[in-house]
Amino acid sequence: MSSQLEGRRIAALVEDGFEETEFTGPAEALRNAGARVDIVSPREDTVKSWSHGNWGREYQVDVPLLSADPNAYDALLIPGGVRSPDRMRRNHTAWRLIQAFFTAEKPVAVICHGPWMLIDSGVIDGRRLTSYPSLQMDLRNADADWVDQQVVVDRGLITSRRPEDIPAFNKAFIEQLERSPQRRVAAGS
Repeated sequence: MSSQLEGRRIAALVEDGFEETEFTGPAEALRNAGARVDIVSPREDTVKSWSHGNWGREYQVDVPLLSADPNAYDALLIPGGVRSPDRMRRNHTAWRLIQAFFTAEKPVAVICHGPWMLIDSGVIDGRRLTSYPSLQMDLRNADADWVDQQVVVDRGLITSRRPEDIPAFNKAFIEQLERSPQRRVAAGS
């Protein structure tokens, strides 16, 4: 395990139906680089993934969304899949968490259908980004500069289109984390 991200803590915001590989791929890369990845969810105990067209594994929720403190994290990861972002896109608590990361200018990494969360959170702000292609009109209507690229980085926002893009997504996310200041560790965190 590398220590390039030692002491960094990442929040992965998910709801039932998140695309499993869009969580596990980045989480493994982040952990291998020395970071800690916490699952944050509106679910309080476990959250169920979606994998290859069927329900996947259940994962332990580390921090219930209502208890999540954005100040305890260095970055935010939002995996896609259709179900998870669609279920959370009207969740005001999720909006506030996302907005806090953007306000603090911390890296936010979003893949596939995850950008739906950015639209409803009101943080697009003319940014250049990518997503699963079916979201392009939604994103353009929300004032995004949507492009069809493997990975796009704009002002700390890292976006990718689909599971096949995960290696490039991971590389860009880790590079952004290395460039960003580390949070100050509070007692007991």
